[in-house]
Amino acid sequence: MLIGEVPGDQEDVQGKPFVGPAGRILDESLEAVGLAREQVYMTNAVKHFKWEPRGKRRLHSKPSAREITACRPWLEAEIEVVHPQTIVCLGATAAQTLLGRAFRLTHHLGQLIPSTWAENIIATYHPSSILRAPEPTDRDRMKKQLIHDLKRAAKADKT
Repeated sequence: MLIGEVPGDQEDVQGKPFVGPAGRILDESLEAVGLAREQVYMTNAVKHFKWEPRGKRRLHSKPSAREITACRPWLEAEIEVVHPQTIVCLGATAAQTLLGRAFRLTHHLGQLIPSTWAENIIATYHPSSILRAPEPTDRDRMKKQLIHDLKRAAKADKT
């Protein structure tokens, strides 16, 4: 199971998670691990598209604690139905939703964390943060980390 933050513009338009530019990064990363999109359940911690107008574009804005709390019952229901062995939290917001507000991605990046939600939770970079990284070397390093963490999650899921 992969959990992102919130739907983006294209996700809002198409009604599916990870179909925009971040979805392309995620698809490439899944392919590098040998997984097809159809093999994983994808969702977001917050179910609605919160955005700010920037010219003709709709750019997502970070959800508030209140919005995360309001959407949490839906996420919990999804986890209960899917019953994943491993959950991959894409970004800090997704991880904080399940692991608490004190969770810091910088301290726990790529670590397998036992939890009551699944046998393991692993938090890694959100594909959109890779796209926003200012330097190509940073984007490359972050994408390699995402692929590494997806491999680790897939391996943990098979044990």
